[in-house]
Amino acid sequence: MALLKLLDPVRRMFTPAPPPAEPIALQARRLAEAGQYRAAIDLLAPVPADELDLQTLRDLVRWRNAAFAPGTPAPNWPPSVPDLFPGIQGPPEIPVKSLTAELLASAIRHHGCLLVRGLIDAAQTRHLAGLVTRSLDIGTAGLENIDQDSWRPDTHQPPSPAFAPYPLEPGGGDVLSNKGRLFGLTSGGVWMGDAPGALADYLAFLKTHGILRVIEDYLGERAYLSLGKATLRRVKPDALTAWHQDGRFLGPDIRTVNCWLALSDCGDGAPGLDLFPRREAGLVESGTQGAFDWWIVGDGTADEIARTTPFVTPAFKAGDALLFDQMLLHRTSARKGLTRDRLAIESWFFAGSTFPMKQLPLAL
Repeated sequence: MALLKLLDPVRRMFTPAPPPAEPIALQARRLAEAGQYRAAIDLLAPVPADELDLQTLRDLVRWRNAAFAPGTPAPNWPPSVPDLFPGIQGPPEIPVKSLTAELLASAIRHHGCLLVRGLIDAAQTRHLAGLVTRSLDIGTAGLENIDQDSWRPDTHQPPSPAFAPYPLEPGGGDVLSNKGRLFGLTSGGVWMGDAPGALADYLAFLKTHGILRVIEDYLGERAYLSLGKATLRRVKPDALTAWHQDGRFLGPDIRTVNCWLALSDCGDGAPGLDLFPRREAGLVESGTQGAFDWWIVGDGTADEIARTTPFVTPAFKAGDALLFDQMLLHRTSARKGLTRDRLAIESWFFAGSTFPMKQLPLAL
């Protein structure tokens, strides 16, 4: 035994070292090349975006689209739930630790929305706020000097994790087109699919807190994010605003939840959301009574609704979120005295069985 111990150093000299572990990004790429997109996504999900190279981040967005599968709609949906917030006049509020699919369903089905305090933690909030600012700074740089008819995002800025436009297929319509992309940028919004670093970290943070699981439990099936309805936003105090329901664009029968996440305090010095805290039975009349476009609910119509349900403007702390679906009547806050920009992320999650394909699905 003693002799064997003496020979150990010699044996180690002639024993080949084990091969280095394959980088996780390369492992994911091999899975994707084999068509195992879900496995590739899950493998990279815990990895912070700043530990992945740009090509992997861009490919991850593409793999999310390739992983889409419509699925089977949940039977007996929407869920039948009692009002667990009786007597509440404004939006029901809960801390994130109390969030369940049952509470989400009850709030949406009876009050139109659910306000979740502290959806993500302070460090994650600051991190995402920095990513939103960087993505918008890069994405909007120099837009005041471009020819809108000839603008192409791939020649606008060198690609980076903060802004690397997703390649769009021809025929995407006005929404998923360079025209729609440019309209969003000039309005203070970057599609999250065009900001691959922010997309990766945002979804990772929601998974950490169990938010995606709750949304899928409520929808009754696997959910998908939308390229056209997942946006990093920076809203000016004097931003144009109008009452609307997203069901006017998406359809009233879609199965969806919007996670509207505030990344800065708003509703007081910065524009938050005005909303009617009630469940609308259908789409409210639009394009009339002072509306300046077909999808807008005119102020006259809103005033009629306010006679029975006054609108409210909740105060959001950075990290708070409002969860709602396509029926909520709302708008960006419109009032005098606002002085600060608002940073936020708007992300619509759709049941795979009813996904509006023009919006381009991204697996979670």
